[in-house]
Amino acid sequence: MSINELIILIVIGFLAGIVGGSLGLGGGIIIVPALVFILGLTQHQAQGTSLAVLLFPIGILGVINYTKNGYVNFKFAIVLMIAFILGSYLGSIISINLPAKTLRKIFGIFMLLISLKMILDK
Repeated sequence: MSINELIILIVIGFLAGIVGGSLGLGGGIIIVPALVFILGLTQHQAQGTSLAVLLFPIGILGVINYTKNGYVNFKFAIVLMIAFILGSYLGSIISINLPAKTLRKIFGIFMLLISLKMILDK
């Protein structure tokens, strides 16, 4: 890893942390596109790397702050966690078997649809 890549990764991680901590997103919106378009990773590599990044740091520090303020429903979180583990496993199998170009298009369409829903929703 070059010093340039290290600096870029630090900036990407920092921005993703800010967006993740403030808006509840970061991996898909910041890390994945940055790894693909700035550092040249494949869509598969970017998604896998993003998932690895988010395993611990988002969970521990974000949950502490949200819990202190009474914003965590642990019953919901446990159910979501179990479903997420199963869904993540299945999603990774599906993703690995798609061509990178197809996966990138699906990813972009998904982000576009979600953003339009959030912008246009009453």
